[in-house]
Amino acid sequence: MATRQEVADRAGVSVAVVSYVINNRKLVKEETRHKVLDAIRELGYRPNQTARSLKTKKSQQIAVLIHYIGNPFEAGLLLSIEATAKLHGYFVFVQTYEPDREEELRSLLMGRVDGVLLLGQSFSQETLEYFSSLEVPVVSAMQPTAWDGAKIANVPYVDIEWLPAMRSLVAHLRQQGHERITFMTTGGQNLHYAVRYKAFRDAMRLEGLDISGVLDGSGRFEQAQAMLGGLLGGDDGAAVDFTAIVCANDLMAAGCLAACREQGVRVPQDMAVAGCENILMSSQLSPPLTVIHYPRQVAGEVAMNMLLDRMNGLKTEPVRLSGSLIVRASTRPDKPKGLLTEGSS
Repeated sequence: MATRQEVADRAGVSVAVVSYVINNRKLVKEETRHKVLDAIRELGYRPNQTARSLKTKKSQQIAVLIHYIGNPFEAGLLLSIEATAKLHGYFVFVQTYEPDREEELRSLLMGRVDGVLLLGQSFSQETLEYFSSLEVPVVSAMQPTAWDGAKIANVPYVDIEWLPAMRSLVAHLRQQGHERITFMTTGGQNLHYAVRYKAFRDAMRLEGLDISGVLDGSGRFEQAQAMLGGLLGGDDGAAVDFTAIVCANDLMAAGCLAACREQGVRVPQDMAVAGCENILMSSQLSPPLTVIHYPRQVAGEVAMNMLLDRMNGLKTEPVRLSGSLIVRASTRPDKPKGLLTEGSS
């Protein structure tokens, strides 16, 4: 097993510099940091967690709270978060978040983790104050929505600039002749999807369009398929007063494609469908799905580094990344390939 001295020798630095990098201290130049991280990877070095925990009185664990492990978008974020955590000697503890069980969650995590990373959830004020009293920082990958300004100020987050990305999508749909556009999300406002809906609503207003209702697809493939399928197959044709649908996540968009196929509705000739994430399956669907590309690999890395900074007592600010529109055949029949990269990272 490689030692810290061997890492230092490989990178051409002192053992102290290696320790600074492992502990994410901001005392090392970026070029030197990369040399040390490369040496760690090449040698397969792993810190002695038992000795480190006794010295620092830390658990070397962080908790990541998820909504639905079956969502490939969340899985992609988790992979990036875990990879970044490992580089700094931390283990990732994954737990499904349930709003009505926060008290149990507080008891479960007490003394077990050094930080909490949310995937857009909105903690209660009581829970935020609880973790603050334990000096356990909280960071969010994706902007929470149900908090007031004071709460959000205490919880930094990383997300994309949703409004320009959403406006590009709405403008594209309008160019394809769609003026009656609906949005599919989940019930309630306690999820990060509400941020995406607000961006959609603002984009529609800026494009001079009215929203043709909001559908509840519960964030899942099956529920979205059942919801849209019920409307398309119902006796009341007036229930479907839209020609395009934007879904808050790609799983629901895939469910909408399946519903259209079952009901004999042609995509995109009769109904255009778009998503908001660009998970891998989106480019493999039939037809391939038009999406807003969310750089989740970068977002996961940034969020984890943000949490490490907070655990080291450093101040952090929200980070907004750029999203981009990828046009595929689900909204434009004569453009089966993306206008931009087909990457799904």
